[in-house]
Amino acid sequence: MSDLPVPAGAAEAPDPTDGATVLVVDDTPDNLLLMSELLRDRYRVKIANHGVKALAIAGAEPRPDLILLDVMMPGVDGHDVCRRLKADPGTRDVPVIFLTAKSDVADETRGLSLGAVDYITKPISPPIVMARVRTHLRLKASADFLRDKAAYLEAEVARRTEELAAIQDVTILAMASLAETRDSDTGNHIRRTQHYVRALAEALRDHPRCLELRVPGVIATLFKSAPLHDIGKIGIPDRILLKPGKFTPDEFEVMKAHPALGRDAIQQAETQLGTPVAFLSTAKDIAYCHQEKWDGSGYPRGLRGEAIPLSARLMALADVYDALISRRVYKEGMPHDQAAALIAQGSGTHFDPDIVEAFLRIQPEFQTIARQFADDDAALARKRAWMETVSPPDIPPDLTAMGAERSR
Repeated sequence: MSDLPVPAGAAEAPDPTDGATVLVVDDTPDNLLLMSELLRDRYRVKIANHGVKALAIAGAEPRPDLILLDVMMPGVDGHDVCRRLKADPGTRDVPVIFLTAKSDVADETRGLSLGAVDYITKPISPPIVMARVRTHLRLKASADFLRDKAAYLEAEVARRTEELAAIQDVTILAMASLAETRDSDTGNHIRRTQHYVRALAEALRDHPRCLELRVPGVIATLFKSAPLHDIGKIGIPDRILLKPGKFTPDEFEVMKAHPALGRDAIQQAETQLGTPVAFLSTAKDIAYCHQEKWDGSGYPRGLRGEAIPLSARLMALADVYDALISRRVYKEGMPHDQAAALIAQGSGTHFDPDIVEAFLRIQPEFQTIARQFADDDAALARKRAWMETVSPPDIPPDLTAMGAERSR
């Protein structure tokens, strides 16, 4: 179709390269004048009569769209100019056409090997020069478009990935908060324990028994997974979950079901998703095993020592520490020093000794987290008043014991 005659009076389609900037580099004034005359009707022309000036013009904004470069110049010759242009990230994508009297195949091969897109020998043929300039300007325009499109798509993918991650995080927190609203704990419990777990993991990153924490993304996954540790409490009846006093043995057996309920809920979500997700796998371990104890006396399976997943061992300490220091509707919070002493006493029985040692090293960080995500006094007061309408307070004297849990 391109060979069909153009109807009389029809306007020629505009060339998108018209008005592009071409830098002509030659040490001979006559050659500069010749090329300027040839190009100036269609392009903006800049000239340089030596290599240093050419590099300065090419490196300044706005950069040229194409460079016509002589080889034989005093000082910095064309080959060196091309080499420097291609080594500079700011100019490496500007196409270079060598325009020279050196016509040997070896000369042309060398020029192209330096990164030039074309090689034209003198004396020039104006139609050939114009055709090649136009061709390479069009190729550059296409390359620029694709590069800009790729950059846009990359930025859009990054934005969407960040947006999806934010939605995921909000959803996780919403699910975890829903579980917390049915318990007597406060909503900030999940945020505090989330940050405690990350602080412990970072403190243990170089420990020989915790090398998995060095794997990129593992600590971030722990942080993302931690809020779901008590998601199984949604399945516990209100008459037990909201009881302000200590559980009876039968009630405690019901309460002990919440780790399995949490694991199964997360597993069902993962199954529905149809693909494994790292943070959900970690969340299952945390939900199912964070009530296990180092000496095997925990639940639901009575796991012992390193048979308990590291993620759950980290959460076990974080969860108990927060339970100790936090005000609940059925108790006041314990001072940090007293809570830390109880954690230390639990080393080797309730908790992994190495995790306890890490906790003792970073106690100030735990205190900072506790202050940063402190509970809302008004919200706690409202919840306390509501709990008193559900059943009268029945606070047993042993609630300040390890974990401040009603089941212990």
